[in-house]
Amino acid sequence: MFGSVRRQIKAVKERDPAARSTLEILLCYPGLHAVVAHRLNHWLWTHGLRTLARFLSQVARWFTLIEIHPGAQIGEGLFIDHGSGLVIGETAEIGDNCTLFHGVTLGGTGKETGKRHPTLHNNVTICADAQILGSITIGDNSVVGAGAVVLDPVPANCTVVGVKARIVRREGKRVYDFQHDKLPDADQVAMECLLDVVRTLTAKTRQLEAAETNFSKTLEEIAVAKETVEDELAALRRSLDAQVQENSRVRAELGKRQLQHELDHKAIDRLSAMEGWLRELQEHVRDLEGQLAERTGAKVG
Repeated sequence: MFGSVRRQIKAVKERDPAARSTLEILLCYPGLHAVVAHRLNHWLWTHGLRTLARFLSQVARWFTLIEIHPGAQIGEGLFIDHGSGLVIGETAEIGDNCTLFHGVTLGGTGKETGKRHPTLHNNVTICADAQILGSITIGDNSVVGAGAVVLDPVPANCTVVGVKARIVRREGKRVYDFQHDKLPDADQVAMECLLDVVRTLTAKTRQLEAAETNFSKTLEEIAVAKETVEDELAALRRSLDAQVQENSRVRAELGKRQLQHELDHKAIDRLSAMEGWLRELQEHVRDLEGQLAERTGAKVG
């Protein structure tokens, strides 16, 4: 334990130019206090006294504002500078000679089980307010810039920055022209995107309103045309009804005429028959007259 404390003090002296003496480091560096407390809490955790370890870790958090789960594995020479708001999760692993600044989170994404926190290899530096989330690995000698959100593994000897973090240096060479002093205003970009969406929705709304107006006019025209067609159909029905009535009257008249015609034909046939009878009667009368004349002549002679 005392050897570990001496190595922690040495790490502070090497990496913090504000450190003036061992006594000042022992009294005024909450990062040192948090790491020393974690050594004890981790021993308790690995020896089955987990509730006690968790309780003491909360006590250390109350004094230092640094939350380190007693299950986390931390190598030698860890330097926590300032440290306020720093969080290290249960399954996090930190190699030797790493440096963490205030506001750093070595946390999970909330979607994983088992190994769900990051692993930092040796000589890794995590700058202020960076968020390292998930079961990912940060390679040896890598640097995570301030405010970065790291969700993917980082190879060794790289520098990553941004949200979402991307590699800007690899093996000491710049691979992405990232300039902190020329970062876009995130609020302005968000507002411009929102305004673009509003403009698009407004244009679509106007198009829909125009289409609705045209549709309403079309419906009105259809309603007027429907009324006109209904009036024409009603007039046509009346005309058809009148025509049907006229046809019925004509049929009745034709029936009467046909009946009269049949009666006339019958009368003509009767007259013809009577004429035949009269002719026969006349011929019979002439025959009788002839016979009478013959008989009268014979008597006279």
